[in-house]
Amino acid sequence: MKQASLDLICIGRSSVDLYGQQVGGRLEDMGSFAKYVGGSPSNTAIGTARLGLKSAIITRVGDEHMGRFIRETMVAEGVDITGMVTDPERLTALVLLGIQDETRFPLIFYRDNCADMALCEADIDPDYIGRAHAVLISGTHLSTRTVASASYKAMSLARQQGSKVVLDIDYRPNLWGLAGHGDGESRFIADRGVSDHLQQYIADCDLIVGTEEEFHIVGAITDTLAALAKLRQLTDAVLVCKRGALGCRVFEADINGWESSIASPGFNVEIFNVLGAGDAFMSGLLRGYLRGEDWYTSCTFANACGAFAVSRHGCAPAVPSWLELNEFLTRGSKFKALRFDPNLNQLHRSTTRSRTYERIIAFAFDHRHQFVTWATELGRDLQVISEFKQLAWQAAQAEAGHDSGFGVLIDDRMGRAALHAATASEAWVGRPVELSGVFPLQYEAQGELVEHLADWPLNQTVKVLCPYRLDDNEAIRKHHDKLIQHLDQACRHTGHEWLLEIITTRSGKQSDCGAIAAIMEHFYQLGVKPDWWKLEPGLGSNYWTQVNMVIDRFDPHCQGIIVLGLNGTEADIAKSFAVAAKQPWVKGFAVGRTSFAHAACDWLSGKIDDDTAIQQMRTSYRNIINAWDRARGEVTQAGSGN
Repeated sequence: MKQASLDLICIGRSSVDLYGQQVGGRLEDMGSFAKYVGGSPSNTAIGTARLGLKSAIITRVGDEHMGRFIRETMVAEGVDITGMVTDPERLTALVLLGIQDETRFPLIFYRDNCADMALCEADIDPDYIGRAHAVLISGTHLSTRTVASASYKAMSLARQQGSKVVLDIDYRPNLWGLAGHGDGESRFIADRGVSDHLQQYIADCDLIVGTEEEFHIVGAITDTLAALAKLRQLTDAVLVCKRGALGCRVFEADINGWESSIASPGFNVEIFNVLGAGDAFMSGLLRGYLRGEDWYTSCTFANACGAFAVSRHGCAPAVPSWLELNEFLTRGSKFKALRFDPNLNQLHRSTTRSRTYERIIAFAFDHRHQFVTWATELGRDLQVISEFKQLAWQAAQAEAGHDSGFGVLIDDRMGRAALHAATASEAWVGRPVELSGVFPLQYEAQGELVEHLADWPLNQTVKVLCPYRLDDNEAIRKHHDKLIQHLDQACRHTGHEWLLEIITTRSGKQSDCGAIAAIMEHFYQLGVKPDWWKLEPGLGSNYWTQVNMVIDRFDPHCQGIIVLGLNGTEADIAKSFAVAAKQPWVKGFAVGRTSFAHAACDWLSGKIDDDTAIQQMRTSYRNIINAWDRARGEVTQAGSGN
């Protein structure tokens, strides 16, 4: 295979899927929807990227919120979007989908004059096509003259430049104008015109993939082997026939019964949702095909990915990561319904994150109890706290808004305006879920925690400060254990990342840093796996060695550790950074009172104005960032000399 910078370019549909979250009823009775990227080529681009291929997409999206959602999701998944065109005149396509039962999956396509169906020959760049080992064409994008011309241009260029051409038949009668708006789930309607049209393109393909019904439409015959034999007269392409729970069959040469194919069995899993299973199958197949695996291995990848998809909610989100796929193929699962396998779910969650970080420099002003105390002592109305927190956000953003790893910790109770501004930015945002200054731990939510978190934007990291000591009485420890387990489960349900801050310092008791590793291990043993830890800045090398060992053992896919400041002086913080920055799991800091306490008290007492408060916080925040960078620089310099 030729040298290329991309493994695969997928061409065609790109939509937003709105998936009904209630299962077992009509689409009419569904009350809430989850939002995912959809469209077969887009799903496959994401799926193959998760499986380690260098994937790209050529499509069009609208110049609006849904188009931006697709762009941002593709980038987060590692898909090259150089070939994605923003169409200022058309809207991004939408699809409403539901899971009614094991055989009915109602869906409605909103694709009237949508952006991706305006893809044209001018959108196909010969140099870009030349960068790929293979191009994937979707049958839907052969359904009208404009998109068919664009697809054929890509196919022709690929063949001229030595790239493979893959056709996903992807037959949806509704998208060929053969079914009504309310019959979007229809999978097969015979139509000679469609058959004749598709047959024009198959001679230029190297690999054709479809279900039995999809080969029926291309072959214009409703007997599968006869349809495959008809195609063999028209093309030398490898034909891969998907047969659901029976696995798949690969035909490399003549069609002489099923025994003339390479057979790859399926996996015995519970069917929860067939929508998107074919795209997951294609992702696994292409992972093997484009990495030079034999057909049996490639189809094993494909069938396993399809098994994940039929057992989960959504299309693209259901595709496993490469690590997850290998875990399944190596160890299997005792769960027929894979979506209930906690090990696979954790691996899926932690290896398909939309963003990972090697650096976090967070300005923390989520404090509430301290601000109430200051304002009360100075005779100020508590409403002014919100005004000061907006100044703190302005200071943080002005000073480090363009720095890598810029982040903030802000509460919703007293910092709502600042929180909303930060959430709409590119900052890493942590938001506390606990009541401030209360012991034992209690959550702010008045009702069910899952319902509370369901209102939070997904780019907000849920932060909980847990005051935990091993010498607390058993009732308090069990209380904290239960609340933290509940939060872990709630965040898994809502899709939020979360941060567990362990504080051993308490009124009348000194910090017990030596116990933190044991506390972390205790929570891991309970099945709790936070995405982030926020820990006290211990100075001893043994403290950090133990902490690192615990994460290595229990969660090698953890996002990392953020160091807190404990209201230390800038000199104290710099001293702690010198040790913490050398630790492999420490990604940065979240420091607050050191930077804002003096400015807050002076501002609340009327000694300084807004601009002075902002400047003071900016200066201190920058000093802390510089201290971190110096500490990390020492690590980098030491490493480069080895």
